Amino acid sequence: MAGKTSDYVVGVDLGGTKTLAGVVAGSGKILQQVKAKTPAEEGYHRVLENVATCVEGAIAQSKIERAQIAAVGIGVPGPVDPETGIVKAAPNLGWKKVPAKAILEKHLGLRVFAENDVNAGTVAEHRLGAGVGVRDLIGVFVGTGIGGGLIFGGQLYHGFGKVAGEVGHIILERKGPRCGCGNRGCFEALASRTAIVRDLAMAIEKGRKTVLTKAVRDGDFHQIGSRELADAFRRGDKLTVQMIKRAARYCGIGVASLLNLLNPEMVVLGGGVVEAFGAEYVRLVTRAAKKRTFAGTWAGVRIVPAKLGDDAVLLGAACLARERAAS
Repeated sequence: MAGKTSDYVVGVDLGGTKTLAGVVAGSGKILQQVKAKTPAEEGYHRVLENVATCVEGAIAQSKIERAQIAAVGIGVPGPVDPETGIVKAAPNLGWKKVPAKAILEKHLGLRVFAENDVNAGTVAEHRLGAGVGVRDLIGVFVGTGIGGGLIFGGQLYHGFGKVAGEVGHIILERKGPRCGCGNRGCFEALASRTAIVRDLAMAIEKGRKTVLTKAVRDGDFHQIGSRELADAFRRGDKLTVQMIKRAARYCGIGVASLLNLLNPEMVVLGGGVVEAFGAEYVRLVTRAAKKRTFAGTWAGVRIVPAKLGDDAVLLGAACLARERAAS
């Protein structure tokens, strides 16, 4: 049963700690949202039951008739086969080869479409946010890790194995720090918030001073979030300024590599780090990228901040559900 583009859809942002579901109108407006903790430790069946409950709650609270819901889209933190809806792996959830689409369709009795969460966020920025009207776009989302999404000719690009867009694992330094993926010198290992905090902790252990030590309890530097980093940066804390500028430079190197290879019209920078630091971070990344692009690659390219914030994954999942249901 194909849906219509004018029908309502439900978008779901499934994270390692929280689940957010919302009913989305054809205009892209979120009519109603339901948020719940993700019971990741209870296994994938329980997590997907929880997703179904959130979806049902959002529909009920929106007062939209169930028959008007064309489909449900879910963004998952890991590689997904968009045709089968099987989640290949989701480390934050402890998942491997989970048939999320099939399980949710059984729970809900609605058509379900699954997609990687960063892909969904990139689609949202293309359809509803910073990239409206752009043909070729790359999304780079900088937070705890670094994720990406690729849009060519207005369509999401998945690649041969359906895992394209893992920009965080471009190698920037052959002998660089170890990444969570097992390699060394990945974009993510050099420019993510995790990388910034790691380098700050190492510098402090060597005797460097920073106002951020006041934000740390029991020596656990993982407590430092993007907002604390941004506050210290704006206060001119020398160590924080040094670390942020270095991370932004590496981000610019990563972006330049993508520009040289793919030559998109736009790069959208999103994620917690970008949101916390704002225009200054985008400026630093842009400057570093411009210095390293191949002759002619830079002409006309725009590097811009994302617009949709925390709603991006939900909205992107909803957009994809609407489009796939109508095809």
